Amino acid sequence: MAAAAPGADVESRLRISEIFLSLQGEADAVGWPTVFVRLTGCPLRCRWCDTAYAFEGGQWLLVDEILAQVVRHGARHVCVTGGEPLAQKRCLRLLARLCDAGHEVSLETSGALDVAGVDARVHKVLDLKAPASGEQARNRWENLAHLRAQDQVKFVLADRDDYDWARGVVQQHALAARCMVLFSPVYGELVPADLAQWILDDKLDVRFQMQLHKILWGEQPGR
Repeated sequence: MAAAAPGADVESRLRISEIFLSLQGEADAVGWPTVFVRLTGCPLRCRWCDTAYAFEGGQWLLVDEILAQVVRHGARHVCVTGGEPLAQKRCLRLLARLCDAGHEVSLETSGALDVAGVDARVHKVLDLKAPASGEQARNRWENLAHLRAQDQVKFVLADRDDYDWARGVVQQHALAARCMVLFSPVYGELVPADLAQWILDDKLDVRFQMQLHKILWGEQPGR
């Protein structure tokens, strides 16, 4: 991944951890060949984070350079992720440019930062932090007002307490009536079958999911 040329317009660049082609492993686009644009940096430190390598490092790339790399991969679906992509304000410009180029664009965000400025064409995947993450206090509840039918709210759950908390949030905010709600077990901690059974027992209107990319390739970066 080549860095932006010296003297380039710094107002049009972002720090990028990696750009790669894989199968989307989560949310409503699961299984689709997808180009992932992973931005560097994150203000959160979730206990079970699986992309801590994106907290620092990376290379500065112009938005045009990012788009050129995305196009070379030849996939319609693009996922902008992190880290926390919205920690870089120019992410909003990148999202709009990807949409302008005709891509089906999703944004994976922690929900701790304001999503009001995200292009309406983008599918937001809002990851609300459960208690076991250690970052529950960072949830920005005002973001729920910006959810559209095309968006998703994701809960990554480590134990029964997390599940009970998430169930309460879904019911309190009537989330299932507003958009798709996803419940996912923390990889290697919560037995997936246990979470599935809790959902069935409670007849929750939520979608159970596992991370397809980890089933296929384990915890390899760039997958």
